[in-house]
Amino acid sequence: MTAHFTAARSVYARPEAPQKTPRSLEYDLLARITKRLTQAAALRRQDYPGLIAALDENLRLWSTLAADVADTGNSLPSKLRAQLFYLYEFTNLHSRAVRADKGSVEVLVDINTAVMRGLRGDGGGQ
Repeated sequence: MTAHFTAARSVYARPEAPQKTPRSLEYDLLARITKRLTQAAALRRQDYPGLIAALDENLRLWSTLAADVADTGNSLPSKLRAQLFYLYEFTNLHSRAVRADKGSVEVLVDINTAVMRGLRGDGGGQ
């Protein structure tokens, strides 16, 4: 066990190992959830519970983002905070429409993709 511990510690202690920024972590999370939404939409008829789970996961992410931007200690510009909160509200309402088969998952994918572009720095104007 000592050899495994030593090997693990040497891997994690390497200074050249890249550190993820909060921005890159948010991007990765959005990318993973967006991929899941896309896959669930494609299998909607065969796996409706999978679609519901993907919608719920996406909404949990947006709820967390909304709580974060609503915090007075958040350092993002107030206009951007308001826009992100609005996207949470829209995502919440549109997710209900998708559940009722009256909305498209692609709209939610487009929102997530636009935010990912912004996190990557090519969101245009943000």
